[in-house]
Amino acid sequence: MAEPGTEPNPKSGVIGRGTYSESLRIGAILRKETVGGILLVITAAAAIIWANSPASDSYFALRDFTFGYEPWHLELSLGAWAADGLLAVFFFLVGLELKREFIAGDLRNPRTAVVPVAAAVGGVAVPALVYVGINIFSPDTLRGWAIPTATDIAFAVAVLAIVGSHLPSALRIFLLTLAVVDDLIAITIIAVFYSDDIQVTPLLLALIPLALYTLLAQKYREFFHLKPAAAWFILLPIGFVVWALVHAGGVHATVAGVLLGFAVPVLHRKATAGPDAGPGLAELFEHRIRPLSAGFAVPVFAFFSAGVTVGGWSGFVSAVTDPVALGIILGLVVGKPIGIVGTTWLLTKLTKVNLDPALRWVDLIGVALLAGIGFTVSLLIADLSFTPDGSTNDHAKVGILTASILAALIASVILRARNKQYRMIEADEGVDADGDGIPDVYQERSNPADETVTAPEPDDAGTRADNEGPRSGS
Repeated sequence: MAEPGTEPNPKSGVIGRGTYSESLRIGAILRKETVGGILLVITAAAAIIWANSPASDSYFALRDFTFGYEPWHLELSLGAWAADGLLAVFFFLVGLELKREFIAGDLRNPRTAVVPVAAAVGGVAVPALVYVGINIFSPDTLRGWAIPTATDIAFAVAVLAIVGSHLPSALRIFLLTLAVVDDLIAITIIAVFYSDDIQVTPLLLALIPLALYTLLAQKYREFFHLKPAAAWFILLPIGFVVWALVHAGGVHATVAGVLLGFAVPVLHRKATAGPDAGPGLAELFEHRIRPLSAGFAVPVFAFFSAGVTVGGWSGFVSAVTDPVALGIILGLVVGKPIGIVGTTWLLTKLTKVNLDPALRWVDLIGVALLAGIGFTVSLLIADLSFTPDGSTNDHAKVGILTASILAALIASVILRARNKQYRMIEADEGVDADGDGIPDVYQERSNPADETVTAPEPDDAGTRADNEGPRSGS
């Protein structure tokens, strides 16, 4: 029998609380991302101020300063190192999180996964269609169709921290899962549509160190009798070789980050599982790398990417009335909520399952607007879509910044107005009348025939063997 809190909560509608362990894990992740999100906002603001100050030339000189080893195609500007190198760290975490969700998380059950996955697809498709509709007669700008499809979870949780929203666990889990699936779609779009001048030889060569990395990650204990901490020093150099070869092959190097994340095992293998097995490799990597990603990699990328010369009020008006910026703004602020909420509403009609009784559709609209903060990945796609020094790229970035601020402000108003209700839900979720350490809302059972079945959840990190015996590694 599964441990308390690892079984599904009662049937609570199309968006539910999930398991208690998942709620704890998501809460811990969002707390870490809050600090990174605030740093992200600060560094982006600093870049914009510097780029529009009398010392703007020094900002662009710093961004465009190049260094590296040219024979390996690694003589890059600081801005390119941030986009191709530091964001690979971010996407490595995306790979870890995606694998964890679909191997050991609540999303291992298709019935649980269908809502956030479908909502993420809707939240990508509708903004893209909005952008295309506005730029349909401009072939040169259509290449930016994917810019308004992204969601920036760090920026979103920073907004939550600033407005003091007591967002219920069901909405927090929905938001993070939505962002993770969104990232998967974004990296797929980048790999398929924004890879130019493909070089087959480096890509084929990359398969060799990737296979070695995967083998060592899966069986590091058997091969070297190493603790997870020691495995880091062996896997990191191999991972760098994979990244360099993928970069030389013409595929955006952040794709290498996702592939390397997928290669790390989430669960202990049978040979190493057991009550004294300790944390797994994925848990250790996430614990060590998330602060690096949220506190350094993403803010530094934002600093070098967000700096755009606006040109005063007239320049701002000219930028936001450009079809590129209009497509991005309307795509993120209008298209995202319509895609996410509309898809979720459609699922309620098709499955005849209602929204959680404690929530209202306005709550989902607020979360969908948070998802309209596309900042980090949107900036990356803008740089891939248009010439970095061109006016179209500048207008795209003004559109991204404007849309992110508008989405954050509107979401803040909606969620702030609902804080009283959220506090009541938060209080209910904290009641533990039987004193067993698991809130009662995660244990109350409805008619078994009506329950949504979810596979048993691992512990809070999702990497240890459960109490029913060892499991195979993945």
